[in-house]
Amino acid sequence: MIFNPYPYQAYCIEYLISNRSVGLFLEPGLGKTVITLTALCDLRYNRWEVAKALIIAPKKVAEVTWTAEAKKWEHLKKMRIMPVLGSMQQRLRALATPADAYVINRENTQWLVEHFKNNWPFDTVILDESSSFKNPQSKRFKSLKLVRSRIYRFVELTGTPASNSLEDLWAQIYLLDGGMRLGSTISAYRDRYFIPGKRNRTTIFSYTPKDGSFEMIRQAISDICISMKASDYISLPDVIMDDIPVILDSAARKAYEQLEMELLLQVDENTITAGSAGVLTGKLLQLCNGAVYDNEHRAVRIHNCKLEAFVELIEQLNGQHALVFFNFQHDRDRMLNVLASMNLRVRVYTKAKDEADWNNGQIDVLLAHPASCGYGLNLQLGGHHVIWFGLTWSLEQYEQANKRLHRQGQNEPVIIHHLIVQDSMDETVIKALHDKGNMQNALMMALKARIEKICKKYN
Repeated sequence: MIFNPYPYQAYCIEYLISNRSVGLFLEPGLGKTVITLTALCDLRYNRWEVAKALIIAPKKVAEVTWTAEAKKWEHLKKMRIMPVLGSMQQRLRALATPADAYVINRENTQWLVEHFKNNWPFDTVILDESSSFKNPQSKRFKSLKLVRSRIYRFVELTGTPASNSLEDLWAQIYLLDGGMRLGSTISAYRDRYFIPGKRNRTTIFSYTPKDGSFEMIRQAISDICISMKASDYISLPDVIMDDIPVILDSAARKAYEQLEMELLLQVDENTITAGSAGVLTGKLLQLCNGAVYDNEHRAVRIHNCKLEAFVELIEQLNGQHALVFFNFQHDRDRMLNVLASMNLRVRVYTKAKDEADWNNGQIDVLLAHPASCGYGLNLQLGGHHVIWFGLTWSLEQYEQANKRLHRQGQNEPVIIHHLIVQDSMDETVIKALHDKGNMQNALMMALKARIEKICKKYN
């Protein structure tokens, strides 16, 4: 694909190229990955200012998002992105492989620093979701702090750097500038911008910002941070599509390929009917999501790969409300189970009161089936993020469901996130939805193509 950046993306790319330390605070879906890779590619191949880059990201993002983004765009095809994941031997092998950028999950930050010690090789570090480094007492923050002086360029990416309070900013900004703007210690930062809140004789439990602190902090960091959450300051399209790649682990991939082969080869390519096609794709889409109904309609869990990617996306939203569409009941049940431990106000849409509570800001995550929530509801006041956990073949349902947020009265660009399992039926469905073509024809052609591919593989 040819990358034609929006004006705000072009501005961010130039800013990353021109500045050594940058906090790029953009909402999920606005293209932080392609912006960063475009700047990195220019610095690496046109300006020779970057020799070896490290990207630290959430686990599911590290697995596939950065490599998939580099392959997606024509101008990034030359970029060699190497995931550093798996066992220690696999990580060491990846680090020994020549590449332009290495992607590691944030949990292994300490291991990486301890492995290289004084031979730290990365002149550029990119923190994808830098808010996960907001705790100055965490091992990952302390590890990066040890090697910060050896890093020439430092980039932080997040949508909400201060999701809980302004205190969250100090550690992130310290990694950018070494304490020049907000103080060399968290104590100095608190003394300057906060007053003690709840406390006993010896311990302060919380801090309250002083009057005017927000504006003072904003001005102090404005020269190294770009915040583009407010649509007033940037030119954005009304709807932004954000396809999030998900990669299956080896066991899940084996299960998917086995199910695909057995189902597809049971049906002769010349005798596929609408009914059998629906059964075939339904089973494969279920497995993409993580579970499959057996013959007695009991959900059999296969994997958590997409569920983990969903959790990471919710974490990246940092409290911004999300309308989540599911296709199967077992998807709903598994999402409810994992969301229960995240201290969020979660509800499944069932009645009119849910609509009112959502619009009044009383629901953080609203789960809904597109068939029950796709028509007539006005949900535009409660948020501007849509997440498709499980996809539907119905173009009408898909478009109507998205219109629950993208309608008159919505004050923000609507961002529609799709969780897409790579090399699976998910890709076929999302392509057909994006193309807005004949869905039934797209389904038949996709099944025939997969049958031919499988027959060639096993013949």
